[in-house]
Amino acid sequence: MAEPEFKVIPVSTSETASTSEPSEEFDLNRLRLSQSFTETAGVKKLLTTVPVHKPKPQDFVRVHPSADYRADFAMIELKEEHEQYIVGGRDLIGELTSEIMPMTLFTAINRQGVLFLWPVRLPVEGRQMEWHRSMREAAEIGIERWVRVKANMSLGAYEMTVAESVMAEPNWPELPFQELIKLAFRGRLITAIDHPVIKRLRGL
Repeated sequence: MAEPEFKVIPVSTSETASTSEPSEEFDLNRLRLSQSFTETAGVKKLLTTVPVHKPKPQDFVRVHPSADYRADFAMIELKEEHEQYIVGGRDLIGELTSEIMPMTLFTAINRQGVLFLWPVRLPVEGRQMEWHRSMREAAEIGIERWVRVKANMSLGAYEMTVAESVMAEPNWPELPFQELIKLAFRGRLITAIDHPVIKRLRGL
């Protein structure tokens, strides 16, 4: 009986490479995104939200050194909602004297690079509360040093702690102060006496 014949079929080198080794086209060392992508790709983070609040007790913060990044405003605060409104127009301010609080808004930033507006009560005629005085002192210290602010109920004032080690200077955004105010108070600008917040405060 004749032995069966076997025919050897040659396999191309390209087929062998596709089954045994990854193609150079899909070499992960070439395709994997570099961790420094955001630095090399020219990515710039957009500032779209600016909160308005006091510094958090655990945060070291700085205050923008330029006087162009702070100003005094007539404001109304809704304590339950933790919302603050700016009142615009001298005539309107005159009608709402009993409702408004004069505040300084300082541009501030924490160690994580989160920018916020820091409201501080302006001193009024008569006896100044230690809470307001100490808060303003903390904001002024923050112009030159990293400072942490925490309420001390027993003391009846805010306690300040400055960073002992040298910390890097903050990276301030390029937006002008007016744009920061616009971002922070979108939908929270009172320009008419029939504004819903005014009606609410007057029981209307």
